[in-house]
Amino acid sequence: MAAAEAFVSRQLGLLQEERQAEIDESRSWQKNVSLKELQRRGVCLLKLHVTSQRTGLYGRLLVTLEGRKRGSGSGLPANSFGPGDIVGLCTAASEDAEQARGVVTRLTSEAVTVAFEEPPGGQLSLDPESTFSLLRLANDVTYKRLKKALTRLNQYHSGPASCLIDVLFGSSEPSDPTQNRPTVFFDEALDASQREAVTFALAQREVAVIHGPPGTGKTTAVVEVVRQAVRQGLKVLCCAPSNTAVDNLVERLAGHHERVLRLGHPARLLDSTVRHSLDAVLARGDGAQLVADIRKDIDRALAQTRKTQDKGEKQHLRSEVKVLRKELREREEAAMLETLTRASVVLATNTGASADGPLKLLPDDYFDLVVIDECAQALEAGCWIPLLRARKCVLAGDHQQLPPTILSQKAATQGLAVSLMERLVEERGESVVRMLTVQYRMHQAIMQWASQEMYDGRLTAHPSVAGHLLRDLPGVASTEETGTPLLLIDTAGCGLLELEQEDEQSKGNQGEVRLVGLHVQALVEAGVRAADIAVIAPYNLQVDLLRQDLMPKHPELEVKSVDGFQGREKEAVVLSFVRSNRKGEVGFLSEARRINVAVTRARRHVAVVCDSRTVGTHPFLKRLVDHLSAHGEVRSAFEYLDDLVPGNYAGDGRQGRVPGPTAPTPPGAPASSRARQGGGPRAVPTRRPRRGNPLAQTPQSTGPGSTSHAPGGLVVGDAAEAEAEVREALGRWRATVLKFLESRESRLEFPPSLSSHDRLLLHQIAQELGLRHESQGQGRKRFLTISRIEPPAEPHAETPAETSAESAVSPAESAVSSDDPVLPSARERFPPGSPPPGEQPPPGPSPVGKQSLPEPPPAGECPPPGPSLLGEQPPPGPPPAGERPPHGPSTPGECPLPGPPPAEERPQPGPPLASPRDPVNLKALHLERMRRRAALQETVKLLPPGTLRPLVAAGQEKKGARGKWCTWWAGGQRSGSARRARDRGRSRELRAGVAGGGRRSLGHRWALRAGVLSWGRGAGA
Repeated sequence: MAAAEAFVSRQLGLLQEERQAEIDESRSWQKNVSLKELQRRGVCLLKLHVTSQRTGLYGRLLVTLEGRKRGSGSGLPANSFGPGDIVGLCTAASEDAEQARGVVTRLTSEAVTVAFEEPPGGQLSLDPESTFSLLRLANDVTYKRLKKALTRLNQYHSGPASCLIDVLFGSSEPSDPTQNRPTVFFDEALDASQREAVTFALAQREVAVIHGPPGTGKTTAVVEVVRQAVRQGLKVLCCAPSNTAVDNLVERLAGHHERVLRLGHPARLLDSTVRHSLDAVLARGDGAQLVADIRKDIDRALAQTRKTQDKGEKQHLRSEVKVLRKELREREEAAMLETLTRASVVLATNTGASADGPLKLLPDDYFDLVVIDECAQALEAGCWIPLLRARKCVLAGDHQQLPPTILSQKAATQGLAVSLMERLVEERGESVVRMLTVQYRMHQAIMQWASQEMYDGRLTAHPSVAGHLLRDLPGVASTEETGTPLLLIDTAGCGLLELEQEDEQSKGNQGEVRLVGLHVQALVEAGVRAADIAVIAPYNLQVDLLRQDLMPKHPELEVKSVDGFQGREKEAVVLSFVRSNRKGEVGFLSEARRINVAVTRARRHVAVVCDSRTVGTHPFLKRLVDHLSAHGEVRSAFEYLDDLVPGNYAGDGRQGRVPGPTAPTPPGAPASSRARQGGGPRAVPTRRPRRGNPLAQTPQSTGPGSTSHAPGGLVVGDAAEAEAEVREALGRWRATVLKFLESRESRLEFPPSLSSHDRLLLHQIAQELGLRHESQGQGRKRFLTISRIEPPAEPHAETPAETSAESAVSPAESAVSSDDPVLPSARERFPPGSPPPGEQPPPGPSPVGKQSLPEPPPAGECPPPGPSLLGEQPPPGPPPAGERPPHGPSTPGECPLPGPPPAEERPQPGPPLASPRDPVNLKALHLERMRRRAALQETVKLLPPGTLRPLVAAGQEKKGARGKWCTWWAGGQRSGSARRARDRGRSRELRAGVAGGGRRSLGHRWALRAGVLSWGRGAGA
């Protein structure tokens, strides 16, 4: 027993630490945080009104409260309330004064029910117009029960659980299993792993553990164990840490006509299990009518107490209520004892099986078997409440799913978060554990990730579910969404950053809310019922944002946190990971168990909306993203560009801020819209629309015919009116940019006060006019700069033609970032088959298409025009012996050297002509860029060893210099492009030495126009 005493001593200290953390947090919230902020954090509910009250078991007063806005469809906000929580009730008029304290017995999306031990009487006004608030308090009831159970364990010397205690604490080895006759299973559909687990659990004398990964039929195996035990004449006590898990067992056992009895107040139970509750069974008993009459007398006396003003009469009525309650308690206890002894299986939560509940009427050795389901979610101290009542236990659960919820990080790291099941699996292993290996829920592609990451690859998918998809459901059409089990919607590089919140528990991402809404809408339009879809987010703020956006359109849709879906399943699951930041912070997304639960709730389809760049910083999450990419469909958020406006679309803001001239206020904007920043006026929008569809951005207004804004930037009203206003703003900004083109200024700078929507409009206008446009800075300091392209200065004396070559680059091509060698030039952004005006299409395949590697040309002969830069290229190699350096004239019969075009082809220096073009398709541009980058990476993989040895031209290398390398790979050439490569189709490398950023930029653009690959190497200067 020494091990048990050490465990108790350690656990009592950790529980005290956890209790103190709850108290400190509660005090901190009440002193320093407003109630509105507490509601946002999920620990307070405001603006509630009383809808009903009634007397429950033991004379408790049950009060049901709902939100003030009835019929709104939004219900209660996202919160962390749950059955068993201690709450304080106060009125809106006196928020600092607690009116009553009670226990939450039931919580739905619309209402919360609280049981008050001592009715507040006159202190609680039941006026329908009164407004109340509920604040979650530290739960001392649970703490007292846990402490009492540990104290009893420490003092336990003889009793039915003595041998069990020795085995669980390692003082003795498990006894040899009993030799039972071959088991005749009630459920003949059990698979081999389930049959083995059931047989093992029945044969063990002290303890058996059934490890059930998601969808493997753990509850089915547990029900079979209980039914077999009842057949053997054993009295069984079934427990679980949550009411939901207990109700699930009640439903399954009652369906097989077992005599079950559910402990706990009916207000906490599912409607389908209420008839098996202790209250319901007592109501059907012989003395039910007498008990009901006594309760009515109590309610009548309480009502009179609230109405009368005479103190003497009040005192008399209260004495009468006291007597009636005593009589009620005696009659109820007698009826309960009879009901308990008649049941074959008694079910309760772990803390509900405590000695201060109905089980106090039974002797300690009454039960023969204790079964604890979802044991991995329970505190070990909580498990000892029922374990001390029997000589044998069967534990079932999955220690790779959600662990017990611990508030104190110190207590969690010191062992309070380690469940009894997890400890036994680590200490005893296969000697007491049997794992279920066939899962009946998920498509094989969904299961494979969880199996490899969490279950050593031991899971297999049953043939009935291995290939099922959404499109196989009745009435569901076959679409791209319903035909894939895995979908990744990647927001990387799309500017959909998370909302900046100091509270780690309150993170949100409006962009992901819109993407989730679009995907849910696509599933519903394909025929998937909203009730079959679950939307899961890890943060309460994101849950609230999703509910505000989705619930009005899809009332049957379930939007919850991960904890709300433990033990459940849906046909389709849409996950919003929320986190998208430049630091790569993922918060508690790094908890592998939490992500495992979220993904494995799905049967046929999982869609993950995330920023792969942010979540990819964590190895576990990166492997999930890699699995989705390898086995599912991947989409960029840019594919939803028509319905979504990124917050920060263009540029990373890595460059410093360069002072520029003042941008004038758009025509038609009032003078008051100008803002002074940096000493002069800058362009300020007349309004700041919220994020969303560009054609759904209108200013808020009131009055008849106005357009109302729903939460999250959604617009409800006349779409034509919204579109007209957006087009009006587009016209104003276009006039501002055209006025800049008419001036002699080279740069136009817009202030950080611009909204993301207006920045996007300006990006599109600048793109159409062939101007350089770039967003710089981060967060609220982000600003936009538009500039024209000036001819660069002379790079060096040896190559005077470089200046003309730079001026030959079109403005749209110059707008391409110099740090990205694979971003297509302006003329390559047009669809295949539609070259820019004034240019003939190049011979051969389209540069967008994928080309095969051509054979090297014969010596002395130039190959025909081959694939463009961004197609597949032949692998480079060292230049042939005798090859002349890359500078100097070419001789007849040789391929022309790449360089600037002839003088007659060069444009005259000066400001570029501002000829408007059709709007650039940003979505197509982004997707083409991603495809070409991937093609380049695949091409580089084909390079043979040694091909990256530099061939340095005379005079270009400076001894001891550190610089980037600009490597040009000679490929085919395009009609009308600058000719720079010698021996087309052959490979060579040219080191640019210590060229600065401007020179490297020039080299990249020359390489682009010459049809050769270029990339930077090295770091820093």
